[in-house]
Amino acid sequence: MKKFLDENFLLQTPTAQKLFHEYAKHMPIIDYHCHLPPDQIANDINFENLTQVWLYGDHYKWRAMRANGVNEDYITGKKSDFEKFEKWAATVPYTLRNPLYHWTHLELQRYFDIDAILSSANAKDVYDACTAKLLTKEFSIQGLIKKMNVKVICTTDDPTDNLEHHQKIVNDGAEVKVAPAFRPDRAMAADDVAGLNAYIDKVEQVTNVSIHNFDNYLTALKQRHDYFAANGCKVSDHGLEQIYAEDYTDAEINAIFQKIRANYALTYAEVLKFKSAMLIYFAVWDHEKGWVQQYHLGALRNNNTRMLSQLGPDTGWDSIGDFSQSRALSKFLNKLDTEDKLAKTILYNLNPADNELMATMIGNFNDGSVAGKVQFGSAWWFLDQKDGMTKQLNALSNMGLLSRLVGMLTDSRSFLSFPRHEYFRRLVCNLFGDDVENGELPNDIEWLGKIIQDISYNNAQQYFNW
Repeated sequence: MKKFLDENFLLQTPTAQKLFHEYAKHMPIIDYHCHLPPDQIANDINFENLTQVWLYGDHYKWRAMRANGVNEDYITGKKSDFEKFEKWAATVPYTLRNPLYHWTHLELQRYFDIDAILSSANAKDVYDACTAKLLTKEFSIQGLIKKMNVKVICTTDDPTDNLEHHQKIVNDGAEVKVAPAFRPDRAMAADDVAGLNAYIDKVEQVTNVSIHNFDNYLTALKQRHDYFAANGCKVSDHGLEQIYAEDYTDAEINAIFQKIRANYALTYAEVLKFKSAMLIYFAVWDHEKGWVQQYHLGALRNNNTRMLSQLGPDTGWDSIGDFSQSRALSKFLNKLDTEDKLAKTILYNLNPADNELMATMIGNFNDGSVAGKVQFGSAWWFLDQKDGMTKQLNALSNMGLLSRLVGMLTDSRSFLSFPRHEYFRRLVCNLFGDDVENGELPNDIEWLGKIIQDISYNNAQQYFNW
């Protein structure tokens, strides 16, 4: 019987173990998509206790606690930080076979050198030991990042953000590179005309551009796109149910924009046309600057309206959606490709039923100009666990080139999430190791090791040019 979470965790063969320990383990990390708050990185704060760094904002854990019957007072409510941690510690033994069980104990080991299995029985000891370390200089936020050998972090930022925290990080000479990502979802959210109007007003204030028509709006947003580029941005990101690729004319979009500014409700067809137009403009700007564009597709968000009204978005009420993806995605990418304006692109899929769809779609637009120009991104959100990652890796292997994958990302709001890169690397090494041991791949460790290191770090470094 193997020991839980030992040095060969997830590595089922000697070849897998060799690949991980000699090639993958010590590679740096490029975390090219996350939701870490740049102000906390810039100020290099120390968290006051383990709850603040581990449970604040982590809706993965919140969902597990709710499923375990924990009252919301102990999750997002007014209970003390230690009381919240006690409830999490009591929940952990019930997370067996959920990736949270692995992540929790990996994080305790990698950051705090704690090998204990977390439960109610040792909650106080673990909390006190971790909190004591978190208060030291070595465990400041930049210390935590350095401990995990992270070289680049790409945050997720609204176009109206002034990026002052990114500027401070650069000016202070931080060891880690922290770059913004242009996330313009709110700029095209025509489903909510009142909300979009308020957002347009904000863009107007930030840019000092009077926005009376659609051309004004594009001018203002392009100014923000340029501003992001001047502050080190090389990446855009979109969180969408699906790609929008309706046919439209300039006259139609101008008329729709006038309706928006007049606070008139849009028809469903008008919403789709407006979103379709915005996606094309953003994509063209990305191509002009040589950025990488990312599309996170397939989430059905804010399902529980009662809890949404109480807690707001991004608090754990989202799920996998079953949206139709292929035709609109093909049409969108083809339009850009036909006009020679298709930037390097990463597609993230949330519905595992669409894995093979995505793995074949990328092949339609990989034109040989750049290795892995269009990527089937790593398993995302609900799928970034052993089974979901393995299925994504196998789909890409079967229908594309796994060797050109730009690797893992955390997509996290927690500074303790970087061991997810290790988790991913172990799974990749295990897949290659199994194939070697089964005689399905040659036992060329040097070449296999190069491929492992490429997937772990080198491909991303070259793709994003960091």
